[in-house]
Amino acid sequence: MYVKEVTVENQVGLHARPATFFIQKANEFKSSIWVEKEERRVNAKSLLGVLSLGIVGGTTIRIIADGADEQAAVDGLIKLVAGEPAAFCFSRRIHDQS
Repeated sequence: MYVKEVTVENQVGLHARPATFFIQKANEFKSSIWVEKEERRVNAKSLLGVLSLGIVGGTTIRIIADGADEQAAVDGLIKLVAGEPAAFCFSRRIHDQS
């Protein structure tokens, strides 16, 4: 089992679009992966589960994985939420171009 904490840097958090990218990334790995906010843990490969956590920008979450590629899974998801990849700021880029 591999666990890391991360603060979600995206201002809007993991709403529908960013959560979808998060789920897609999680599904690239064979390991079982969970996201934990406070005392609540959900399957990181479930869109409804991730959305139900209500993760907003500045929230600290734990990403937990268990399996053959657990470290790669956690580290890959950490990179996604700790930075501001293009996928997470898509709507802002569109707005800036207007």
